Amino acid sequence: MSITYRGVTFSGYSKPKRTPKHKTKSHVVLVKDNGKDKLIRFGQQGVSGDKKNTARSKSFKARHGRNIKKGKMSGSYWSNLVKW
Repeated sequence: MSITYRGVTFSGYSKPKRTPKHKTKSHVVLVKDNGKDKLIRFGQQGVSGDKKNTARSKSFKARHGRNIKKGKMSGSYWSNLVKW
């Protein structure tokens, strides 16, 4: 079951994928909430996250903590899940 939304093909909802040809964002995800689809682009192109519990990852989580708590409709939530 593949879903095409705004010219981007996804394998399903809430399944992030890389966007190597996008100018600024490294990942994209299609999220469905209350019957509405939303395309969320997140992550800085060319910059890797840090899955280990380092000062760099702690700083990211502290800076974006409020937005991460917003849940799956937030780019910070997906960036935290995929990159950090």
